[in-house]
Amino acid sequence: MLHAQENLPLAGRRALVTGASRGMGQSIALALARAGADVAVSARSQPDLEQLAGELRALGRAAAALPCDVTDPGAVERMAAGAIAALGGIDILVNNAGAAASHKFLGHPDELWHQMLAVNLTSAYYVTKAVALQMAARGSGRIIMIASVAAKSGGRYIAAYTAAKHGVLGLTRALAAELVASGITVNAICPGYVDTPMTETTIANMVARTKMSAAQAREALEQMSPQKRLIAPDEVADLAVYLASDSARGITGQAINVDGGTVMF
Repeated sequence: MLHAQENLPLAGRRALVTGASRGMGQSIALALARAGADVAVSARSQPDLEQLAGELRALGRAAAALPCDVTDPGAVERMAAGAIAALGGIDILVNNAGAAASHKFLGHPDELWHQMLAVNLTSAYYVTKAVALQMAARGSGRIIMIASVAAKSGGRYIAAYTAAKHGVLGLTRALAAELVASGITVNAICPGYVDTPMTETTIANMVARTKMSAAQAREALEQMSPQKRLIAPDEVADLAVYLASDSARGITGQAINVDGGTVMF
């Protein structure tokens, strides 16, 4: 659908958001739609995707729900082709799919290492590869990686997650350098702890491994930020909308923190 008659920054644009069934991905998909974009959403859970697609259509946008395991390159190719066919092309890609898990490094399971790299890093490579060619053919595009402050700093018990997110930042910078000649910008958003189901899982793990209550574990995460709070998903979503807009056309190869000042570089 075209929305040229609407005074919206992303009117007429077509977006694909991975990991969109809940949390940040869901917020980003809705924010892009409110800004005027038609949106294809992907995740593993088809019922959640169908519900989200209904919400996007209720905003007056075209939407497609495309279940996919983004660690499977064949499934990614089919999902990307489906998104392009449903919307007529993809102008904006948000690589949001990811997972977090922790383990002390001594005795670290190899399976966890491979899982974290596959879900957080290799998936972004697969999806970007499947979408970027048609962006380059048109001479324009916006690619947004949802990384983490773990892309810029280290932490105990998250060696695999940290390595994967550092890889996402490296991929962002390499693609920005290579794709700028094709009119494509590539940037990363690096959130701190966000108030999402993923963080609830982190809190549950802290409770299981310590004598903390859930409230104490949540407070411990909040205290890691100078602002003493978790980031709201909409804060990340609003930045994604900006990076997807014409106003951000001069921004590429950047990694922008949304973390209340936890990491200042």
